Amino acid sequence: MKPGFSRRRILTGLIAGAGSALLAGCDRMTQSAEFGSVLRNTEKLTMSGQRLLLGRQSLAREYSVADLSPMFRANGTQAPDSAEYNRLLEQDFVDWRLQVDGLVEQPLSLALSDLKRLPSRAQITRHDCVEGWSAIGQWQGVALGRILDLARLKPGARYVVFHCADELEITFDGSGRYYESIDLLDAYHSQTILAYGMNGKDLPVAHGAPLRLRVERQLGYKQAKYLMRIEVVSAFDALWGGRGGYWEDRGYEWYAGI
Repeated sequence: MKPGFSRRRILTGLIAGAGSALLAGCDRMTQSAEFGSVLRNTEKLTMSGQRLLLGRQSLAREYSVADLSPMFRANGTQAPDSAEYNRLLEQDFVDWRLQVDGLVEQPLSLALSDLKRLPSRAQITRHDCVEGWSAIGQWQGVALGRILDLARLKPGARYVVFHCADELEITFDGSGRYYESIDLLDAYHSQTILAYGMNGKDLPVAHGAPLRLRVERQLGYKQAKYLMRIEVVSAFDALWGGRGGYWEDRGYEWYAGI
């Protein structure tokens, strides 16, 4: 491989090429019933290409304390407009519990103190928002894989769904409630953590208190905040819009790898 011709540059070229092909025919494709299928197939190609070139367990870059951003914007909701959440916040999340269920042998109900007693991981990484901004922050929490191991996955488990406290739209069927999902490969990645701390302090409300997901190799909208429940499933097509996440149901890609 030529100097400076990195795997990331190859990946970028592949993605750009796929994007150019889409844009070139977008006028015709947007009129076609096959448009959504084409986008989903391109997304699968992007995911497969990234995992092939960068490796299944490749790490997102980690930084030093000196690199921390002086200001770290909060992505998404600043505070859930929920009576239940505000009650928990007023009591400093003493009564908050993370429910872990679905395709597991041992459903869990974990207090914040339970999570903090488990071995923790701290990492300083860059958060890349789909809106075009980035910031570097330090996150501390427990590995998601450790929680899944405690729950003992059943055969058929393929995805982990994160149900959150913030509701961006008030809807009868609950489709406005924020949710996200990742597959088991990302769930067991060493940098995928359930973070309860940021920059050496408890996680602020604006950044997802008391607990948020950090899946460092994906864009910001995958970093679900205000976690209330983790559900292990074999498929997510029966959940609300069927695309695996709040923004995905509204047109974003399910795999947001960077």
